[in-house]
Amino acid sequence: MLIDSHAHLDAPYFQDKLAAVLYRANQSGVERVITIGVTPGSSQRCLDIARKRHSVFATAGYHPHWASKFIPEHLQEIERLARDPKVVAIGEIGLDYHHFHSPKEDQRRVFVSMLDLASSIGLPVVIHDRKANKDVSDLLSNFRHKLTGVVIHCFSGDWSLARTFLDWGFYVSIPGPVTYPHSSDLREVAEKAPLDRILLETDAPHLTPAPKKGHRNEPAFVRYTAIEVAGLRKISFEELARATTQNTLKVFGMQT
Repeated sequence: MLIDSHAHLDAPYFQDKLAAVLYRANQSGVERVITIGVTPGSSQRCLDIARKRHSVFATAGYHPHWASKFIPEHLQEIERLARDPKVVAIGEIGLDYHHFHSPKEDQRRVFVSMLDLASSIGLPVVIHDRKANKDVSDLLSNFRHKLTGVVIHCFSGDWSLARTFLDWGFYVSIPGPVTYPHSSDLREVAEKAPLDRILLETDAPHLTPAPKKGHRNEPAFVRYTAIEVAGLRKISFEELARATTQNTLKVFGMQT
């Protein structure tokens, strides 16, 4: 069994394709998918999908892109959604200093609010970190003893940063770009990280793995990421699939 630990099934691309997409995922051995909320509205849509499909679980979060639009009512809405049994984490949350759709100050304020919420209700967090390594690690350092679990989504740092997060007990999630030869930092992390600390993800419909280049990404394609990571680690596909599945179930508190 494989699990796609991070997809965006509420994206417009999937609107009229969801049944077929989930069927293909199941046929590829991907038996569960976690669909990730990025605003209150997105989180509600993710939860609606999860409620209708037993193989899908959801998160409730607030992406840093929209931090400048954040109001107190949004925090209340995320908390309401997060208390649903099918919601397994707060996320995706974090900082993005690449696009700068929102000012740094707004991003940090929202990030801290979300970390506070996750700490208070006992859910793990799914972290977005793009070109904001220091600020993300500084803020997470303040919260790491209060959080039930931390997943660094679509890990994009180097081995030194990964080692810090791993020493703190965090999980790193490996996306499709690990299949590209030029992704040397990510490939090093996928090879060296402890087997009990890595997850697999697609970030669908984004970040398509190399074997499916030219197609929009979807949960079924996490299989190609698994094959690549197993090869880098020189272990069997079955061992890699078993370990990453157990890791995902554990950090998100999901039943087997």
